[in-house]
Amino acid sequence: MIDEMFRKALANVRYPGFEVDIVAMDLVEEAGLQGGVAKIKLRAVQAPPQVREDLENAVAAAVMEIPGVKELQLDFPEPPKPKAEEPKGPHPVAGVSAIVPVASGKGGVGKSTVAVNLALGLARQGLKVGLLDLDLYGPSVPIMLGLKDAEPESDGNKLKPIEAHGLKVMSIGFMIPPEKALIWRGPLIMKAVRQLLHEVSWAPLDVLVLDLPPGTGDVQISMTQEVPITGAVVVTTPQDVALVDAVKGVDMFQQTGAPVLGIVENMSYFICSECDARHEIFGHGSVEPLCRKLGVDFLGELPLDTQVRQQADQGRPAVNGDSAASQAYRELAGKIKAKLVKLGAIKEVA
Repeated sequence: MIDEMFRKALANVRYPGFEVDIVAMDLVEEAGLQGGVAKIKLRAVQAPPQVREDLENAVAAAVMEIPGVKELQLDFPEPPKPKAEEPKGPHPVAGVSAIVPVASGKGGVGKSTVAVNLALGLARQGLKVGLLDLDLYGPSVPIMLGLKDAEPESDGNKLKPIEAHGLKVMSIGFMIPPEKALIWRGPLIMKAVRQLLHEVSWAPLDVLVLDLPPGTGDVQISMTQEVPITGAVVVTTPQDVALVDAVKGVDMFQQTGAPVLGIVENMSYFICSECDARHEIFGHGSVEPLCRKLGVDFLGELPLDTQVRQQADQGRPAVNGDSAASQAYRELAGKIKAKLVKLGAIKEVA
């Protein structure tokens, strides 16, 4: 690919600042004559502008001495710029002021119900709110918000969240059939968490509520590595078996340096519709002392109400109703909003 006449001529061209010629340095990829035009292609090298200019001038001077050369066509590309390294460690979600994960140490304590109603309760107070369903193995947010058939679109770079009930919503449940089991291990889980947090068009949001899976596994670890947590809400029931796991949930956030806004006691009591009496099915009075022991705030009690379950199945969240449970969820949202304002994460909204 290098004509012998050109090889001899270019062997006289020294690389600026060195005693070795550009042929010996293997910088010449192509060199030949076509219809009076000398076509030279040099290998891409990283060099200061002055060095590149001196080299181009030296090549031109050497080549124009070759018989038959009337014109020079020199291809001397610049090397591709190195890709910018992705930020290491937690980095904010673009356009999101506060990130509030809702977690539980064990399943079945109503964590997703609390997450959905908390997000809606914050939106009712004038905040721009998003809800991300990170319960990858058992996404329930699409059902609870009546979005079972929703399909997110892409703007070419990022996914667009589904907008419903005044929220921006995203869930793996929008992309996988409900009867399909998600059989993913650690690396795939980490990638999915990263994409759902950083490759969705969330902005602008005051608060992004995260519905986490139960436990302290890959999703939770990936979340704390990906984004700075403004404050977590831990959900438990009053029974001892749930309290033990709630302690683990609080400990997980504390070990990763993420603040805990407090613990909420879900299914705290049941009001009988027949006798109007209060029944404490899972026990009572154990969560608040636990909060004092752990040094976190007690966020209050949420009742066990069949209407909450029925409304969730129908895609009609309870916080928008007028029941005692609705009021309890709105009070919880008010407490969380006040804490976020106090932390300086969001501004007070009238």
